[in-house]
Amino acid sequence: MERNLALEVVRVTEAAALAAARLMGRGDNVAADQAAVEAMRGAFNAVQFKGRVVIGEGERDEAPMLYIGEEVGAADIPRVDIAVDPLEGTTIVATGGNNALAVIAIAEEGGFLHAPDTYMQKLAVGPKARGAIDITATPTKNLRSIAKALQVYVEDLCVVILDRPRHQELIRECREAGARIKLIGDGDVAAAIATAKEGTGVDVLMGTGGAPEGVLAAAALKCLGGDFQGVLKFRNKEEAERAKAMGVDDLNKVYRLEDLARSDVMFAATGVTFGDFLRGVRFFSGGASTYSVVMRSKSRTIRYIDTTHYFEFKPKYD
Repeated sequence: MERNLALEVVRVTEAAALAAARLMGRGDNVAADQAAVEAMRGAFNAVQFKGRVVIGEGERDEAPMLYIGEEVGAADIPRVDIAVDPLEGTTIVATGGNNALAVIAIAEEGGFLHAPDTYMQKLAVGPKARGAIDITATPTKNLRSIAKALQVYVEDLCVVILDRPRHQELIRECREAGARIKLIGDGDVAAAIATAKEGTGVDVLMGTGGAPEGVLAAAALKCLGGDFQGVLKFRNKEEAERAKAMGVDDLNKVYRLEDLARSDVMFAATGVTFGDFLRGVRFFSGGASTYSVVMRSKSRTIRYIDTTHYFEFKPKYD
């Protein structure tokens, strides 16, 4: 994949972020998500590649845009696979919360796990704890191993967990182990990325969330040198059968980072609302500013892009 492709793709996340941010705090997560989807799909039409969506908004009969299997782009080459979340944190935007992102990851054809729309148990850490995690071990054992790798006490660690009833036992064990906990309502992709960024105060992500978001988190952590493990968690028999139809032959497989993002990847995200990792969209008279990150796993290049948009001069998707 050409390196300049990463800079083209950030225009797509910027378009989605600008569209979604206009609906911040309006209480309508569906409208915010739809605005991001429409803007992202339109912006894809200007990108010089032929992309196939492998992580998207659902199957063709479930989502009008950016469905799994849809092809986007303005050229015939290069051919790439795309994982997207036009608005990671729809409820966050609807309520005016923190850490909502517009996210894209791209890889060579076949480079991403085609994750079914189910849950995934996740364990994510930054570069200093790479190789120190084992999702088959207890949370307590993982916390001790991570603390040793980071050369701190377990009591110094901060664990991010989605605030869900299903995580009551996980929260209890982390507290008993002595770790500090940050509960979040949504946005575990941003939380996983935060484990790899100095200054966020986040050391590890634990718990169960969406499997497609797990692939996006793994792609970002591959660029950042972090580590990730996941296990699919099916809610019913139908989800398990659907996973088999998508090529998942071992329903209990432990997916490591290289299983989820197999090839070199590029990752781009733009902040929609302010958060630990990126600033959100800021509107002013006649325009807005956005703050984005673009990363490549091959070179470990990480670029932060602070963009000022003047709407009077700006084409609809630029």
